[in-house]
Amino acid sequence: MENVHRFLGLEQSMPQRFLPATTNRSAVDSTFGCKLLSMMDASQGYHQIMLALEDRKKVSFITSEGTFCYVAMPFGLKNAGAIYQRLVDKIFRPQISKNLEVCVDDMLVKSKKAEEHVKDLEETFSVLRKYKLKLNPAKCTFGVQGGRFLGFMVTQRGIEANPLKIKTIIDMKAPTCLTEAQRLTGRIAALSRFISKSAEKSLPFFKTLRKAKTFEWSTPCQHAFEELKANLARLPLLVKPSLRETLYLYLSVTPQAVSSILIREEEGKQLPLYYVSKVLNGAEGRYTPIEKMALALVVKVASILLVSSCWSQDQYSTKVDVGQTRHLRTTGEIGSRVERI
Repeated sequence: MENVHRFLGLEQSMPQRFLPATTNRSAVDSTFGCKLLSMMDASQGYHQIMLALEDRKKVSFITSEGTFCYVAMPFGLKNAGAIYQRLVDKIFRPQISKNLEVCVDDMLVKSKKAEEHVKDLEETFSVLRKYKLKLNPAKCTFGVQGGRFLGFMVTQRGIEANPLKIKTIIDMKAPTCLTEAQRLTGRIAALSRFISKSAEKSLPFFKTLRKAKTFEWSTPCQHAFEELKANLARLPLLVKPSLRETLYLYLSVTPQAVSSILIREEEGKQLPLYYVSKVLNGAEGRYTPIEKMALALVVKVASILLVSSCWSQDQYSTKVDVGQTRHLRTTGEIGSRVERI
């Protein structure tokens, strides 16, 4: 059992440091096309970072046996994760994005060619030995074609949703309070990149959450909940485009949400790369159809930029609903908001 102490006075005097927002998504997407993977977990996590002698008194605590202090980075310190990430980013800098991805204490060695995997592992192990970092053998898997990494199932073919996350939602009973409804929307958000029009399908849940004083699980909520579970049983595999390949972006607009899907064509089949959707808030709900489509495009492009290191050489084509743009072709009018977007 781990003892976690809270050092409130120390934390209040420390500036908050955040992990890079793009770390997880770009790390997962970078595994596309790798022949062999090895997943590793750092043993004892932050405890492997030793504290400077003059700083140990700042993390002291009192027990019935006397006063003690940590000699290594303790769990519960608000910047522990960011500090550990900064450490591994520094020591593995020559390897990151090339044959290694590191997100805090989760590590993944990846090889485009199977015969290079042992060499890639040796390079990683030499760094670990140099800086005296240890792994947890029980949580390490070596030389596999696919496995679980950062909550996703990564394979050479593409990315799949974590079956455990899917099962958690499918096994859920209808929420009976706001906390349970919030838990549901959080779990949906974790799978949103696999779900077509996830924001639109989750609208009944969001409307329920807006009622801060009362909770009512309405008939539309129950229908949306059942439909969501049915959709989760057949989530697609997300693939990666080839270099210089033309991709197709489909946009969908409703009065309350905008959605998009980026796809590639292979042997006459359309394969999804990414689903993105957004609930329209406030003034966004009063946008014209073309303004909403422009917003959907902006949201999609922003999501693509998060993984631009993987997709930067691709070309994109956009397909939109002809009916929604007919008035532009006939009148030639484009609002100032669309021009700004």
